[in-house]
This record gives sequence, structure tokens and C-alpha cells, in this order.
Amino acid sequence: MILSEVKNILNTVEAVNFKLEDGTMVPEHFHVTEVGAVTKHFIDCGGVVRTENRVNFQLWDANDFEHRLKPAKLLNIITLSEKVLGLEDLEIEVEYQSATIGKYSLSFDGKDFVLVNMQTACLASDACGIPKEKQRIRLSQSPIANNCTPGGGCC
Repeated sequence: MILSEVKNILNTVEAVNFKLEDGTMVPEHFHVTEVGAVTKHFIDCGGVVRTENRVNFQLWDANDFEHRLKPAKLLNIITLSEKVLGLEDLEIEVEYQSATIGKYSLSFDGKDFVLVNMQTACLASDACGIPKEKQRIRLSQSPIANNCTPGGGCC
């Protein structure tokens, strides 16, 4: 989800709720403690220089249980960040504390923002020697399986 999509959603919802993919809700008294630009400049295992740019939200679960972030307030924080930091309309990356700081991408299910688990991957799979995954077939669906009968000698 990109920043403009978040802004459009904030203009239509009555409450800002976040949840994890497994349905666990982020406590409703969370804070958005940061909105920022994150640039990752790196070399992959194949020697290719890469740059990733994202907008970052950091969610924090504080102990002020009466706090509720309203859509207009989050929209104001985003607007100020765009103005002061020059944020572009980029993919959102969310940081949220679990056992450690987790990084998530963001989606919306029609009611709540969903923190989508992110996975690592090799960006240079053609250069780092990882074999391509072989196609798996079910023997029960193979042409041989249809011709094989008990005692037929094909098994």
C-alpha cells in the first residue's frame, strides 16, 4: 500500500485500527511515534547495487490506555511529514514491537489496516547458486497412475 492510499482511507474511516495478519489487534491505545522516509542502499549477493525507498510508520503501544488516534490526527501527521520531509508517494513499511521490532507491509481489509508479514528473499538468485525449485507433481495425477493396476507390474 502506498501513502496516497492510506490518506484516501483515512478520509473515509471513523477509527484507525491496525491488526496483524493472524487477526490479533494492535491495542487501540497505540501511538504512531514516527512517520518518515527510509532509504536502504545496499549490494545484493550478486554484486548489484540497489536502493529501496519507503515511507515508514512506527507504531508504539504505550501505557496511556485512554489514548485513541483519530483518522484526522494521523492524516495531519502524514501531511506535516510530506511537507517537512518531502515524502514521496511510496510503499509503506510499518515497524511494530513484538519480541523484537518487526517490519510489515500494509494492506486494508475494508475496516482495519493489516500489518502484513514481510519475508526475506534472494534478489540475485541467478548469481548466487541457489537451484531452481523443481516442479512437484502428484503421482496420483500422473498418466502412469491411471494405467497402473494391482499386479500390473508398473508399480
